[in-house]
Amino acid sequence: MDMSTTTRKTAIPSPATMNMAQPSAIATDNGQPAGRISQLRAAFVNRGGKTQLESKYHTAPIKIAKTFPLEGAVGVMVMDVSPGLLAGDRYELEWKAGKDAHIYVTNQSFTKVHPCPDAGSGSSISQVYRLEAGAVVESMPEPVMLYRGASLTCETEVSLSAGSVWMQAEVLCPGRTLRGERFAYREYRNRLRVTYEDELIFAQNQLIEPGQQRLTTPGCFGGMTHTSVLYAFSDKLAMPHIEAVRAALAGLPARDGHQVIAGVSATYKYGLAVMAAGTAAWPLQEAMSAAWQAVRASLLGKEPLNFRK
Repeated sequence: MDMSTTTRKTAIPSPATMNMAQPSAIATDNGQPAGRISQLRAAFVNRGGKTQLESKYHTAPIKIAKTFPLEGAVGVMVMDVSPGLLAGDRYELEWKAGKDAHIYVTNQSFTKVHPCPDAGSGSSISQVYRLEAGAVVESMPEPVMLYRGASLTCETEVSLSAGSVWMQAEVLCPGRTLRGERFAYREYRNRLRVTYEDELIFAQNQLIEPGQQRLTTPGCFGGMTHTSVLYAFSDKLAMPHIEAVRAALAGLPARDGHQVIAGVSATYKYGLAVMAAGTAAWPLQEAMSAAWQAVRASLLGKEPLNFRK
């Protein structure tokens, strides 16, 4: 990632104190703190047919608030105890799913990205998923909210093994629309790389710069303001799973005042991508949930998940 700041190396706390560790500081060229590096690492294993949290490490303000049994999987609730990502902040998360482990990851609320007034002060989120044979990871976070003047870079790396399944949904809000913020953020970058048995099978690199791009023109966002995507990757994916998602999207109810345009396609290898655009976050969450549940049912043979946060 290109950043105008440099990172100062800090000591890693011992396991005995890791849950009370303070976030590492990001230092500018003059040595003054410009943000923080917050880390979360967790590993899960399958023991006797049940997935368990084997180890975890975190530094404030992000942490695993709780884990709980969830219909054959382990649910993981991630908490951010800060107001959100401030200028210069970086969140680094790493998830390891052992053989036949099954985890469902979500968070408590929207990811809020605050203004980053200077060119080199953007926020960033880095996530790494490592799945062993037969592991399943479902990541369904709440939407990302980009405030006026915000700059965010999201980087995700996924490493798959034989029989593993990785799914993740994302919903992007153009700002606090009820306050009149629409595409007032500075920049949004989103990168995803997926490998299967060390072979790169998918890569995407998205850049949105509202001040430089004509986002509201036909052929771009048009009259839409919010976007979403659901990715699913597994060597078990085939055309029937894509058709199941198409049927689920076709069955979405009409919502007065909120048009949703959605489609699904196969990726180059072992994957599918669902993309949608609309005028509010909640109809897109509904669409992504329908697509996700269709993949769960057709690929995993799982019933829809129903729980309250």
